Amino acid sequence: MLKGIRSRLIIYITLVLLLIVLVLEGVFIAAVHYYYLGSAMETLNTRATTSATFFNKYLEGYSINERARYILENLSPEESSKVEVLNVEGNVIINSFGFASSERVNTPDVRAALANGKGSYQGLTPFNGERILAVSIALKESGTNIGVLRYSVSAEPLYSVILKIILNASWVGLLVITFGFLLSVFIAKRIVGPIRQLTSVAEEMATGNFAVRAAKQHDDEIGTLADTLNYMAEEMVKSEKIKYDFISSVTHELRTPLTSIKGWGETLLVGDLSDTEETLQGLEVVTGETDRLIGLVEDLLDFSKFQAGELKLVLQPYDLRGLLEDLLLQFRYRGSTKQIRLYADIPDEPLPVDGDFNRLKQVFVNLLDNAFKFTPAQGAISLSAVSNETLIIITVADNGEGIEEDDLAKLGTKFFKGKSRQSGSGLGLAICKEIIELHGGHLRIESEFSKGTTVIVELPRYRVQQEG
Repeated sequence: MLKGIRSRLIIYITLVLLLIVLVLEGVFIAAVHYYYLGSAMETLNTRATTSATFFNKYLEGYSINERARYILENLSPEESSKVEVLNVEGNVIINSFGFASSERVNTPDVRAALANGKGSYQGLTPFNGERILAVSIALKESGTNIGVLRYSVSAEPLYSVILKIILNASWVGLLVITFGFLLSVFIAKRIVGPIRQLTSVAEEMATGNFAVRAAKQHDDEIGTLADTLNYMAEEMVKSEKIKYDFISSVTHELRTPLTSIKGWGETLLVGDLSDTEETLQGLEVVTGETDRLIGLVEDLLDFSKFQAGELKLVLQPYDLRGLLEDLLLQFRYRGSTKQIRLYADIPDEPLPVDGDFNRLKQVFVNLLDNAFKFTPAQGAISLSAVSNETLIIITVADNGEGIEEDDLAKLGTKFFKGKSRQSGSGLGLAICKEIIELHGGHLRIESEFSKGTTVIVELPRYRVQQEG
């Protein structure tokens, strides 16, 4: 492809130069042709007109033969043109060399002079094919044509000069085209070279080598492309690191409950099942760790659905206040066992939303679960809701360990878990954010390290249609 681009650039630039040179050469040749032949014809026309006007005025009453002898006798010795006097039949009575001739001249200039008083001709003689310029003026007697005064000159020397100029111009044009071709090769190399280098870098990245970087040679579109490619490589490196950290975290999260389950399973197998307390303790641990595994697997399944775009919401209008009150009852017991106070500020008026009940419950369960997970004993968590004409805003705030500023901007992105040592896959907030955005809302996080975290969820308020 690159070779194709380079070849096309060379061909296009060369063709443009060729077209320009041909047009300029054509204009130049036409100008030269007009200048030399036009000037010669103008000079010939002036001399013929002046002579014919003089002879018609001062030789009134003379016959055509007498006029011919007079014209021949009074020709200037420096006259370089061939002068001929013709009768009305076109026969040459006499020419500037003093010879009469039986030849009949029937060129367009003679015919035009007999018909209209004046004519000119540029072409070949009918006798030897010589290129000539000729001007013919009618000789008159009392307003009647009695003959023609014809001035002619050979155009061969002029054409030789014109041909020499054309050849020189052609050589110049050829040099220009050659120089243009070499310039096009240089330009194509300058353009294609950086593209080739970018392609090489992209191929390296395709093999997984994201450490390679593209060199920015010019501050233009290709330079911008190099910057974009380098930015993409940096983002890929970051994404790969986050992904590897995520895999490591998930592996750890899977191994921990599985180890506990396996350990208690072996204990129960070899232990004394009559020890009810130990058996119940083991079963309780196995059940809890199994729930952790189920939650992790569900997060992974939800994440895969989001990635594939296969998650479908079942939207229906309902009052969000009921869901929040149910969650308060569920988490107040957990708060009492962990010695964490749970406060609520939910308005009495309805909080109508058009949403998927199960998915929104998943969001707020996750947010409250995170709040309890990162809030120490004797801490406090608040759940509040407010509404306006367009939005319903739910806030979950805690005074727990908080989030470092570097992690805050990345929190909620895919594969990012943060620096906390608490268990978790790091997918929960990413899934919550996706669910809220699918509802047309927004989720944002505000936090200060060691002072607490606030998660704010904004959902569109459902407008209840009034009947009647």
